[in-house]
Amino acid sequence: MKLPTLITVIIPLFFTSCAADLNLTAPLSSHQILPNTFKPPQVFKNVNLLRNINLEKSYVKETINVVIENTDAKPQDEYYIPFGAGVIGKVGGLEVKYKKNPDKAGIVSEVVEYDTYSPTQFYRVTLPIPLAPSSQETLSISYHLLSSLTPLPAAINQQDKQFLVHTFSTYSSSAYLTQKQKTKIKFPTLDIPDSTGEPERQGTSYTYGPYENIPAGAEQEASVRYEFTKPIIHATSLERDVEVSHWGGNLAVEERYWLTNKGASLADHFSRVTWAATQYYNPPTTAIKALNVPLRIGSLNPYFTDDIGNVSTSRFRSNSREANLELKPRYPVFGGWNYSFRIGWDADLKHFLRKLKTGNGYVLKVPFLEGPKMSEGVSYEKVEWRMILPEGATNVKFESPLPLVSAGTSLHKTFMDTVGRTTLKLTAMNVVDDSRDMDIIVTYDYSFTAGFRKPVTIFLGVIAVFAAAWAIGRLDVSIGGKA
Repeated sequence: MKLPTLITVIIPLFFTSCAADLNLTAPLSSHQILPNTFKPPQVFKNVNLLRNINLEKSYVKETINVVIENTDAKPQDEYYIPFGAGVIGKVGGLEVKYKKNPDKAGIVSEVVEYDTYSPTQFYRVTLPIPLAPSSQETLSISYHLLSSLTPLPAAINQQDKQFLVHTFSTYSSSAYLTQKQKTKIKFPTLDIPDSTGEPERQGTSYTYGPYENIPAGAEQEASVRYEFTKPIIHATSLERDVEVSHWGGNLAVEERYWLTNKGASLADHFSRVTWAATQYYNPPTTAIKALNVPLRIGSLNPYFTDDIGNVSTSRFRSNSREANLELKPRYPVFGGWNYSFRIGWDADLKHFLRKLKTGNGYVLKVPFLEGPKMSEGVSYEKVEWRMILPEGATNVKFESPLPLVSAGTSLHKTFMDTVGRTTLKLTAMNVVDDSRDMDIIVTYDYSFTAGFRKPVTIFLGVIAVFAAAWAIGRLDVSIGGKA
């Protein structure tokens, strides 16, 4: 077959899948505007409410179990949860479930706004089935608060204990009348030197209440100060890339961290001698001295670099039961200090990808978050998650267990690409390490012919090189004319 004929046959095959449009499932809207005269209609009341505040990690986790009752004459399906304007920006992972049937899906929660300058903002919870008049339902509301703990004193010596202050309302914030409620706080220690109010103390737990007939919007401020000699690990930004290679059967992961310790700063200069001495008996410290990253079994080829270059103070253990990457920063990260780095590894694609029995469809299931797993917890202010699919992938859809602030697709160009690889980009705010157990499910179409893009590109490139060499070789570059 002649070269022009061969190219004529190959090119239509090469660009067939370019014409297909992407089909992206958009996330639920997270910001709806309501009139500035809006007030939640008083169609519910809280019959009984139990609020649990967990302070065992470096962020606050709250769980509210509430029995709601429809007090209106008509069925109602919209329940509002109020937050202060200074608090709602710190709320993450808000989830509402039926207490008696947590696996039942359909409850939708989203942020609404009725006045930008209002001191109160709301989450709106929409029930899948409206609650009938005089009927009751038990809801379980859970969320976490980032950057809500303040070290006091703000500066300490290198070996001092660290104490944190948490300020809250003993009344659970509600848009409705609450007939009866309690607030329980779980601490990580018995060392609680200061607290306000009159709680009932029992070990590492404090209980405020019971309170009765609390009107909507009522607050009663209280604070607690407790010992927490651990680092407050916070990532201002995390960029996570997951790259899929069908030809290589490989899933390549890279994570880029901008980490900070939000604990108490050092009152004096850092002493390396003191730090070296403490390594022999390993006392509690507020510094980040190591990070433990559990990976999926079968992960391989890990790396750990920072702004300077490769960091050799890491250890990777992998066997049939576990794969664990232990990271040690170049220096201990004390309160107010920052450290940026990147890690990456490879994994066998067959453990994450499944091909549908019919058509050209594929289903990919990968963790939304991996990264460090620490007893004190890790929080993320912003997570940008990218799935780089093979070139020619179309009809991209996804399912996310986390609320997202944005989602979209673009093209990512790398070595020997033509138009670029289809890339799904998701952005989430206020994420914590509890999301390690949550998976993103991505479906896409990838035709048999699209799989030949890379080899065809290489083939045409080689042909072009030989053709150019042949054409150049035919040129007459001699100075004198032909005899």
